[in-house]
Amino acid sequence: MMTIRRSNERGHADRGWLEAYHSFSFNTYYDPTNMGFGPLRVINEDKFGPGRGFGMHPHENMEIITYVLSGALVHEDNTGGKGVLKPGDIQRMSAGTGVFHSEANASPTEWLHLFQIWIEPSVVGATPRYGESHLSESEKRGKWAVVVSGTGRDGAMHIYQDAELLTTILEPSESREHTLAAGRRAYVHIVSGEVSVNGQALSTGDAGKLEHESQITLQASASSEVLLFDLP
Repeated sequence: MMTIRRSNERGHADRGWLEAYHSFSFNTYYDPTNMGFGPLRVINEDKFGPGRGFGMHPHENMEIITYVLSGALVHEDNTGGKGVLKPGDIQRMSAGTGVFHSEANASPTEWLHLFQIWIEPSVVGATPRYGESHLSESEKRGKWAVVVSGTGRDGAMHIYQDAELLTTILEPSESREHTLAAGRRAYVHIVSGEVSVNGQALSTGDAGKLEHESQITLQASASSEVLLFDLP
């Protein structure tokens, strides 16, 4: 069974310097039918104007994953994490007992485009930690690349949850499959392009919640990138 959520059904906020699309309830956007999916709590697609961002602010007991699509993100936190993330870079913060961090567009002229994802941890009160990794386009072609994982498989950054975030790039007519273990569910989000998911046509910004399925089959009709969450 797959429930489709179209791009234009997401929450939308436009502050001028920040344009954000919320897949689930977040901040002032509230939708009681979309509070999360399993431990997946937030998928925000954000665009930051030149030089703009958020100053130091707190988080706790959340796995926070940031995936940069274009532009440059400057980050700093009170665990010592600091730097600039470029396209293909991934940041993981296990907020645990509490972290303070800032995030902003590093460019004075260009816009920044990213996804920020929150996954509720299975461990409460962990020691905060920070990590970065990078996935090149070649690593995402022809296969699923592991972004973060509860097992840390394939060298992916570890999260405190029995969940995985995968990504892949497909060319027109290319297909990709993913098998779900018994009792698992999946959330598929189309970053860009046009992809059929188990026979249902999705395009940029669309998503599908899959439950009681054992196999997920993607078929691209345009150059596309897809995020897939394998969840308990």
